[in-house]
Amino acid sequence: MSRSRTIRWVLLVAAIAGLGYLGWQRFHGEEHPAQADGKRAPARTAVPVKTAPVEKADFPVYLTGLGTVQGFNTVVVRSRVDGQINRIAFQEGQFVKEGDTLAEIDPRPFQAVLDQAKAKKAQDAANLANASLDLQRSTRLGEFATRQQTDTQRSTVAQLTAQVEADTAAISNAQTQLDYATVKAPISGIAGLRQVDVGNIVNAATQTGIVTIAQIEPIAVIFTAPEDQLPDIRAALATAPPKVIALSTDGKRELSTGTLSLINNQVDTSSGTIRLKAVFDNKDHALWPGQSVSTRLLVATLKNATVIPDDAVQHGADGLYAYAVNQDNKAELRKIKVTRSIDGRSVVDEGLSLGEQVITAGQFKVQPGSLVTTAIASSDPAQAKVAQE
Repeated sequence: MSRSRTIRWVLLVAAIAGLGYLGWQRFHGEEHPAQADGKRAPARTAVPVKTAPVEKADFPVYLTGLGTVQGFNTVVVRSRVDGQINRIAFQEGQFVKEGDTLAEIDPRPFQAVLDQAKAKKAQDAANLANASLDLQRSTRLGEFATRQQTDTQRSTVAQLTAQVEADTAAISNAQTQLDYATVKAPISGIAGLRQVDVGNIVNAATQTGIVTIAQIEPIAVIFTAPEDQLPDIRAALATAPPKVIALSTDGKRELSTGTLSLINNQVDTSSGTIRLKAVFDNKDHALWPGQSVSTRLLVATLKNATVIPDDAVQHGADGLYAYAVNQDNKAELRKIKVTRSIDGRSVVDEGLSLGEQVITAGQFKVQPGSLVTTAIASSDPAQAKVAQE
């Protein structure tokens, strides 16, 4: 009896609890129908994005590469005579002009040789004058002078004339040697590290020079391009020297602008590249010999190309795509074909039309058909800064 009574009490309590729960659920369901509906169908919100228009513009086609700056001319200045350095007339790193004095070698030995050559010429000239007078006297004697005497005197005059001419050449040589005692800059450029000091003995046979001068106005850049681009480069060079831009190695800072001057006469078979030479005025000395730079060679310009910002181009499993915004402010996925890309812009051959708006920021929240709220992206840094503030 006691056991059956306990079971009935348990069942009664369970029934009362169940009825109470059903009543509570019914009460809350009828009291807040809007809340229940809201949980089933949440309201759609617009995704904030930035857009930019699809434009038509002339698009430059550049070949990028790496290059090394070289002095347009580089000269190791050596002594052409033997002697002791009396004076150094330049500062290391100084810009020197052609003809400037760089060093002076003790000129006394060369001056002595020059003076000796001048004295020898004066002596021979006096002998020549005397022999010429003797020849004139022999000629005036006529038949009273033998023919042999006249011919001998005429030969003596000729020998002394030749000797005077040899003396003139010796004087010229001695003057040249004396001039070499003053070492002058053969070109204009930047002087490097000095290799000799005052008091050093230099000679013409020594390979070590006094200083190296590198011409940097203009200056050259040697860089390479793939051999399969050679026809395009030659075609561009045949019309006019194509523009070459030298940039820092990270490609972020433009250093100088020049022109292509030379295509090497053979392709490097080991690397499949062709060496090119560009010339830059370099008036501001932005380029320095030995410096590594990135290069851009302009080989063509695409007229009236369809252009969008690089930020609009997305990569997917099926290739490249972009989101365009239609008239209902909804995102549409467009598969696109990109042929060129540089400086934050890409050329699109298929998938987009002039005047359409493409999403450039916020794509990670966008799905095809998503409602979007747009802000026009600006490529002007000043406008972008104002927008951020």
